[in-house]
Amino acid sequence: MTDVITEKATDTVVLGRNQYGKAENHVVRINRDTDRHEIRDLVVTSQLRGDLEEVHTRGDNAHCVPTDTQKQTVFAFAQQYGIDSPEQFLLRLAGHFTGEFEWITGGRWAAQEHAWNRIDDHDHCFVQRKDEVRTAVVVADGEERTVISGFKDLTVLKSTQSGFTGYPKDKYTVLPETEDRIMSTDIATRWRYNTADVDFDAVYEDVKRIILTKFTDHYSKALQETLYLMGKAVIEAHPEIDEIKFSCPNKHHFVYDLGFCGLENDKETHWAADRPYGLIEATIQRKGAPENEAAWMGIAGFC
Repeated sequence: MTDVITEKATDTVVLGRNQYGKAENHVVRINRDTDRHEIRDLVVTSQLRGDLEEVHTRGDNAHCVPTDTQKQTVFAFAQQYGIDSPEQFLLRLAGHFTGEFEWITGGRWAAQEHAWNRIDDHDHCFVQRKDEVRTAVVVADGEERTVISGFKDLTVLKSTQSGFTGYPKDKYTVLPETEDRIMSTDIATRWRYNTADVDFDAVYEDVKRIILTKFTDHYSKALQETLYLMGKAVIEAHPEIDEIKFSCPNKHHFVYDLGFCGLENDKETHWAADRPYGLIEATIQRKGAPENEAAWMGIAGFC
């Protein structure tokens, strides 16, 4: 009876998409080439794809590069090559694993970078920066490399020059229209390059600058409009970027009613509600550029 059940299962079940690796390797690389030290602080995930059917279906580990080997490679590469940018570090890992093991045909390598600022311009004392977390993903498929950069947790707020009017109303609508409100969000964004021949650190800083500048320079009729304008400005300024995605909560601030104690409140004191919240997502693309949905698989929270 057991043999019959096993044979039927083999005939009717096949292995689908799969990948495996070592997640969240926290590597801190101190560049000590001079008395003025530099820090790159990355959390790196490595995942491999390829001819891995028999490790799943037969328990044959001949093609199973250990996840521990992937971890050790991350730290060895940090020491051997340093970390010039998260993207270049991930590209180096992708090249190594697809070149070292012939049955590994691709994979996904991701990183988050935590930045540090110098304390009083000190040569070797730092304070961790909390502005945002930089993100990077490299997807390898054969010889093809796709680089996706971004950041998350960059909290911005405009205290005026934002409104919300003209929306449809039904019997469940209680939200009053307003032409003057606080608009705030935690910006999470990722952009896809059409080339790997990029100064990733320089482009990262410029994309962040463009996004922050565009957030300030217009009256916002909706968070959707502001995301579109930020993305449009990035695409127009950087021909090496084909698309940019945003996933941003609308961090609601409500004018607090202080009538109970006889105080007027002219949009000065607010209740910052943490939930529920509007969640606005958008993709802004270069017209006519090829899409690459496969590269976005596994990146949660972006439409």
